[in-house]
Amino acid sequence: MDSLRPIEITANKKTRELNILWSDGHTSVYPLSLVRHACPCEVCRGGHDQMSAEPPNEVFYMPIEDTPSTRLASIDRVGSYGITIKWEDGHRFGIYNWHYLRALCPCPICQEMKIYGQ
Repeated sequence: MDSLRPIEITANKKTRELNILWSDGHTSVYPLSLVRHACPCEVCRGGHDQMSAEPPNEVFYMPIEDTPSTRLASIDRVGSYGITIKWEDGHRFGIYNWHYLRALCPCPICQEMKIYGQ
């Protein structure tokens, strides 16, 4: 999974989704609310000791919200390894690397791969 790279990243503010087409041909569709709930920054994770290379499982069960904290303001690339997202509430500290984003893919195929360690 670490060698995967996005070919295309698009965001749709109307449908409130982030879409990533990966180098293996897979397309991930993320509700923006899920992406915000999984923010990997130290503040959102509750300290450096709570940060992980994988998103916490509970983010997949959190409610879909439409608030300034889950509305996309902008996306910026961070080097060749990830993106950072600025949200309408001003939060902009999480760096979502490619591995983290693929692990965050909510589709059944990716979630099954995560469960079985593939």
